[in-house]
Amino acid sequence: MHLLSCMAKQVSVSAAKLWTVFAKAHRALSAHVEASIARHGLCLSDFMALEALLHKGPLAVGEIGDRVLLTSGSMTAAVDRLERQGLVRRGFVKEDRRARVIHLTAKGERLVKGVFEEHSRDLEILMGALDSGERAQLYELVKKLGLSAKETDALSHTGRKRSNAGDQKK
Repeated sequence: MHLLSCMAKQVSVSAAKLWTVFAKAHRALSAHVEASIARHGLCLSDFMALEALLHKGPLAVGEIGDRVLLTSGSMTAAVDRLERQGLVRRGFVKEDRRARVIHLTAKGERLVKGVFEEHSRDLEILMGALDSGERAQLYELVKKLGLSAKETDALSHTGRKRSNAGDQKK
């Protein structure tokens, strides 16, 4: 039975209930994902940085952070850890010697390829609860929800005025 068919049977699901189910599913899935990566001695943020470099090639620290949703400070700490382990190296951009680009080393590439393959198998098992049609439906729905949330300013719908420290009189 497809995901939308199952959802159609429930006439009304409140936004709060949907959020709760979504959050619990995210927490459960995240625990499996982190364990899958941890078996290889990596934390999730380090793996995500290595995986971005594997699939996108050399990137600036900020570009990696944007792809893996980490702040620049967290990303710098991750790159420092990975560099100490010999998994990445910092380089310069020919056009702008001030800009630094992160490259995978041969050791880093070997490691992340192996971890990525095993992690992909783990994800297939984890997502095995859904058939291919349900996966496609869920993908489209979650993507739609994420894009909508990104475009929506939730505070504008609450009736509360956002305060700005610069607007307050002393």
